[in-house]
Amino acid sequence: MAQRQGEAIVLRTWPFEEADLLVSLLTREQGRIKGVARHAMRSRRRFGGALEPMTYVRATYSEKPRQELVRLDAFEVLWSPLKDAVDYERTAALEFVAEVLEEALPEQAPEDAVFRLALAVMDEMQVGRVWMPVTYFALWMSRLMGWMPALGHCVVCGLDLRGGTVWWSPAADGVTCEDDRRGGSAALSAGSVAEARRIFQMPVEELAKEEWPRGRAADLRSFAVGVLERNLERRIRSARALERG
Repeated sequence: MAQRQGEAIVLRTWPFEEADLLVSLLTREQGRIKGVARHAMRSRRRFGGALEPMTYVRATYSEKPRQELVRLDAFEVLWSPLKDAVDYERTAALEFVAEVLEEALPEQAPEDAVFRLALAVMDEMQVGRVWMPVTYFALWMSRLMGWMPALGHCVVCGLDLRGGTVWWSPAADGVTCEDDRRGGSAALSAGSVAEARRIFQMPVEELAKEEWPRGRAADLRSFAVGVLERNLERRIRSARALERG
């Protein structure tokens, strides 16, 4: 049995057998893995609050050859979402990050850039300022996964769309001009396209210094979530919950 220790983000937990918990982790070195926290539902002394979703931990775990589940031995909390104030929007925003990571990443496939993205946006998702980091995460996640369409040209006719409104469809790849828009398409304003460009050029810490209310670039947020949902081939429940909040 090999013992490992490394940074990880708790994504999700499920009851498992009697008093155990099945835990999904995004680790920096091994990517997404699943492990069993023995007796975690009966005694909290070994893990404390470290099993809360989106907690950043230093995980100690053991793995056996040819076994899918690792044995989780101990977690040291490096950052907890519970250290700051919590409300509905912040909870839904953190759940959004966890759900996308859980659904988008295959097991045992390290993605250091995705890991660093998650850490960066988690710290910026505070009460009253979740909308920019949610948009930032959704756009960057699509880019890192290779799903982000080019926004500068119509995918049908090739028209240069830079500086103007583009149209996107949840059922088709790419963006189009108004003449070539598909049924059910939505507009993405020129201002929001410019915001996307800034997001890809600036760190989230810099953008967090700006006022970013819910209505700012709301069409860009819808587009970013739509791109994720198209490629995941499923609705993202936490995104819907966040918009209802």
